[in-house]
Parts: sequence; C-alpha cells; structure tokens
Amino acid sequence: MSESLISLVSVGLLSIACQFLAYKIRLPAILPLLIVGIIVGPVLNLLDADKLFGDLLFPVVSLSVAIILFEGALTLRFKDIRGHSNMVRNLCSVGVVVTWIVSTLAAHYALSIPWQLSFLFGAIVTVTGPTVIIPMLRTVRPKSNVANILRWEGIIIDPIGALLAVLVFEYIVASQAEALTHTLIAFGKTVGIGIVLGLAGGYSLGYCLRKKWIPHYLQNTAVLTLVLGAFAASNYVAHESGLLTVTIMGMVLANMKNVEVEDILEFKETLSVLLISGLFILLATRLELQAIANVGAGIVIVLLAVIFVARPLSVLVSSIGTGLNWRELSLLSWIAPRGIVAAAVSALFSIKLQKIGYDGADVIVPIVFLVIITTVVVQSLTAKPVAALLKMRAPPPNGYLIFGGSQFNRMLAKEMINQDIPVTLADTNWDAVKKARMQDIPTYFGNPASDHAARHMDMDRLGRVLVMSPYQQLNPVIAYHFEYTIGKDKVWGLTNNEQTARPSHQVGKHYAKRMTLFDEGVTYGYLASSVSHGATIKTTRITEEFTYADYLEQYGGRVIPLIAIDDEEKSHVILLGEDLEVAPGWRLISLIRAEDEPV
Repeated sequence: MSESLISLVSVGLLSIACQFLAYKIRLPAILPLLIVGIIVGPVLNLLDADKLFGDLLFPVVSLSVAIILFEGALTLRFKDIRGHSNMVRNLCSVGVVVTWIVSTLAAHYALSIPWQLSFLFGAIVTVTGPTVIIPMLRTVRPKSNVANILRWEGIIIDPIGALLAVLVFEYIVASQAEALTHTLIAFGKTVGIGIVLGLAGGYSLGYCLRKKWIPHYLQNTAVLTLVLGAFAASNYVAHESGLLTVTIMGMVLANMKNVEVEDILEFKETLSVLLISGLFILLATRLELQAIANVGAGIVIVLLAVIFVARPLSVLVSSIGTGLNWRELSLLSWIAPRGIVAAAVSALFSIKLQKIGYDGADVIVPIVFLVIITTVVVQSLTAKPVAALLKMRAPPPNGYLIFGGSQFNRMLAKEMINQDIPVTLADTNWDAVKKARMQDIPTYFGNPASDHAARHMDMDRLGRVLVMSPYQQLNPVIAYHFEYTIGKDKVWGLTNNEQTARPSHQVGKHYAKRMTLFDEGVTYGYLASSVSHGATIKTTRITEEFTYADYLEQYGGRVIPLIAIDDEEKSHVILLGEDLEVAPGWRLISLIRAEDEPV
C-alpha cells in the first residue's frame, strides 16, 4: 500500500515539475512529460502503470479521456468556426479528411498494418491541440492571421478528430463481433445511442443550468458527476458509445443560449491539466522500447508522409478561395504538432482492442507516440527559423494589455489607439468591458491570466502589461503570470500608497516593487478622483522650440506624463524614479488635471 501511495504521489510531483519546466522553457508540456514517463518507465523500471492500477487502469484511462474530450468539446462553438475565416472551417473539415486518408494509406502500405487499424491511426493523428500549439506560437510569433488560424484550428480540431477516431473505433469493435450486416447494425446502434444520449444529456444539463436549479457552488461537481454518469450509462446501453456521448454533450452545452459555461470550463481545464499530465506519464511508462524498435523502417515513410504530404496537402486543399499567399500556406503547412489527445485516445483504444482480443492492436501506441515525438521536437526547434526565412514573423510586440476597465484606463487606451499603439483592455467586470467596447477599444472579458485567455486573447501584438485595476487580490496574480510569460521588465502596476493604513491587506514585497507606474502618489484612487473632477488625457509633441521643460512649466504641476513615444515610434512607459530624457520629435501622452481640482 505504501509503495502504491508513493508511486501515485510521485506521478503528481513529476507532472507538476514537467508542466513548470515546459512553462519556463516555453515548449509544449507533452515533451518533458513523455521523456520523464519513458525514463521512469521502460528505462529505469521505477513505475509501472499496469502494476500500479491493475484492473483499474482501463476505467481510469476511459474516464480521464471522457473528461478531456468533454472539456475540449466545451470549446467547440459553431460561431467560432464561422467567425474565424474559411481556412479554419476548411482545415477542420476537408483538411481532416485529407490528413486521415493520407495517413491511413501511409500506415497501411509502409507498415503493412491492417486497413481497420490504419484508418484508426489516420483518425488519431488528425488532431493538433492548443496544449502544443499555443506554447509554440508564443515562441515563433507568426503574423496574426496565421497565428489565429493555427490557434483556432488547435481548439476546434481536438474534439472533431477525437470524434472521428471514436467512430472508427466503434466500427472496428462492431465488425469484430458480427457479420457484415450485423456489423452495420451494431455500428449504427452505437453511433445512434451516442448521439441521442449526448443530445438529450447535454440539453437536459444545459436546461438545469439555465434555470439555476443547481446551486452555483455545486455546478462544477454536478456537471462532472453527471457527465461521467452519462458516459457510463451510454456504454451500458450500447458498447463503447460513451466517448461519443460526452463529446456531443460538450458541444450542446457550448452552443446553448443563456447557459454560462465559463466557470465550468475553467474547472474542467484545471482538472484536464492534472489528468493530462498524470495520464501522459502513466501511458508513457507502458511504452515498450522493443515495441518501438519493432515498428520497422517503414515508420520513416509514415512520418515523412504525415509531415510532408498530409499536412501540406491538407492546407493546400483547405486554402482554396481563402486568398492566402504561398508564404502563409508554407508556414501553416509546417506547424502541426500532435498533442495529448492523440496520445490519450491511442492508448485508450489500444487497451480496449487488446481486451477484446484484436490482433496487432499494440502497434497503434508506438507509431502514434513516434508521430507525437517527431512533430513536437522537429517543429518546436525549426518553426521559428522557418517563419523568419519566410518573413512571416510578426514584428516585436509593442502593444499593451491594460488590466482594469476604469474610466481613466479607457481614456488612456483610446488615446494610445489614436497614436497607433495596439491596446487590449481586460476586466472581469462586464459593465466596464461593455463601455470600452462602445468606444471601439479591443477588450477581453475575464481573467487575462486564465487558460481561457491563453486560448482566446490575442497576445501576439501585446508585449507589455499595465496592471491598473481596483482588485487588490487579483492584481498580483496577473502580474506574476505575465512576468513569467513575457518578462519581469515588461509588467508594471500602480503605486499603492492608500494601502499603508491597512497593513493586513498589503500585497507582497515582490509585487510592490513592480508598482512603479507614472509617479509617486499616483494610485488608482488618485486617478479615479482626477478623472471625476474633469481631468483629460492629451498627446503633445515636443519640439526644439517647445521643450519638455516648457511643457511641464506650461501646466504648472497639473500634468502627469504617462507614455512617451520617440521619433522611431517606439513607446516608453513613464516609471516612478526613472529619469527619461524626452527629446525633440517625441510625443507625450499625459494626464492633465483640471485647474479647479482640489489638491
């Protein structure tokens, strides 16, 4: 018992360590997870998933994959497919079919794998996924249109590719048990039950959420329990229809009107990170090095076909009528790493096929893992120079993320936009976001440090963060997150002098050092008071005739410089204690306090 406990705790510790390492080196977490799993498993024999879980391994993997697919399906909104160009829609439809067919043919002819397993392999490797795409995009920084296509393809294609793999698997299982006519009937029953229960379960659950029948504090737990219940019930009624059921349920919930799924999605994302990390290490421990060696030289042909034939052909066919140029298509063709869904689904189906005695099913996992390793390693290392060679890297991010939607922040954001400085304003308060949108200011509604923001908020243009909200508990979280993401020297907050009277509410010393925006005493309360008394934000050009000293003297102490724009159009934030030399040709964005404002 103690040995099992130590093994389980070790998996958790290794998972967190791998996630942190991936976060620091800005590579997909799947890579260190895979390496660690292989080292502690087949190399050192320190961890054996089969020995650790025994007969429970199959249910644990099944339930974990069900949760991962449900969470992925919760992001599949039909409006997102329509709203993010024809290219995304085509890649997630006709592109999936092209990849499926090419990968199937390669596996069958190069490795002599039976047609049914080849079709299953082809379906599994159609997915990419945000867990591998987003870290790569942060490093590569491709131009915004290509980045958006890759980001949305990764989000949408996960549940679609997994659903295709589920359907192929259901057909294989049905064909094992019956003659051809009965196979089609059994297959139709499995798909039909999965769709019917998925639609019914998703709508019923969404209706309960819409009517507020489930207390808010129970929603996450209730949804998780009911989804797993639907998964088990579906499998009981029709063999192996549960994965299809939970995928459909997620899609229904994501597209129902007046059903808030953001809190549920955030909870499922956290749970999925835990499950993905632990599951991938456990699955990697089951890899047999001899099985990988036995795959044969034909795997090279399969890898070349997946990378150099399937993906480029998929992109080319999907691009018809989109107007993308050859450079954009070339970069899209090169970035398509496979992720955790491919690993989890391949392991799950391999276990299931082996349990029903399907001959040769154990070949699926090694070849899928080899595809994952090759695409992640090769493309992570080469995508940046390839993008540079194609001249498809975005310029250095010179925009700002402003956290906080106060009137002052909206005024500043609007003036920065007028000076051609990219800005996105984020807030967890809908009224503030709504007012910003009415002023045509780009916004993000929610916590910008969340996983949802990582998927939906475009940070390609934004290289600096101004934390200027009244949320004293949330501000440090935002600052810490973006310090790791974009760098400590690119995140600043307002001074917080008003907190000195309330020491129990003071923030950490580390964060306090970052609260250096503008000038001494310029707090959130000070700015709000100034704006309420009629302060304005203006941009003034400094010249040889009208120097910076003249500018300060003109307003008699009523001016607070905020942003300086030099003669090369680079912006500089005015920081407390920093002696910025403003030269002729520069522009200053400043807060001008009203003459009658009380001191």
